[in-house]
Amino acid sequence: MPTLAVILARAGSKGLPSKNALPCAGRPVITWTIDHALQSASVDRVVVSTDGVELKAIAASLGVDVVHRPHKLADDTATVDAAARQAVLAVDPKAVFDTVVILYGNVPVRPADLTDRAVAKLRDSGCDSVQSVCPVGKHHPYWMKELNDDVMLQHVPNRVYRRQDLPPLFELDGGMIAVTREALFTEVPDEPHAFLGVDRRAVVTQTGDVVDIDEELDLIVAEAILRRRGQSPQRAAG
Repeated sequence: MPTLAVILARAGSKGLPSKNALPCAGRPVITWTIDHALQSASVDRVVVSTDGVELKAIAASLGVDVVHRPHKLADDTATVDAAARQAVLAVDPKAVFDTVVILYGNVPVRPADLTDRAVAKLRDSGCDSVQSVCPVGKHHPYWMKELNDDVMLQHVPNRVYRRQDLPPLFELDGGMIAVTREALFTEVPDEPHAFLGVDRRAVVTQTGDVVDIDEELDLIVAEAILRRRGQSPQRAAG
């Protein structure tokens, strides 16, 4: 089952402009994801989908294929699956790859084996998709509040006081998506997640294993983690 890794990296971003190209631990943010894809044993080919001139140059300098992402797939309303499908068709018109890994260029921190774990689960289980998730921890819905003017109400009525007594819940961490080509190309009107298929599985990460950069604080955290790991500005595993 040949696997294609598609790295999605828009040039624009309202939260943190040009976040995919910003320096992080001595290198552009996107290079950490490119390294991760190249060093994943389960990945046979890597392509970067982007509308950014600078990002195209960075990807080319690291020896990976580049697919131009048209404007209609690079604005704030574009969907992940539509952009991934366009990239797959650009490099794989004859359906050589039956497994697609979707990686976000703005995630410089993720476990080195994350993609390999997900692809293995996809193949071994025969499921349609695998996404990485992490425990919600202290941001659990049981401890969230609603405000009615100045009156604070429990979002989910409960009597849990200690964190260790909270029922286990997980959230998507943005680390990766592994999906079969068949599922990726499944489109159902009014069902935005149809591309994940019917049988959806997960691989679990721990808090801090994945850092998805959406704002400046995320960038600071990612840089601190990478430098603490001792990863240098040269080619390092993401």
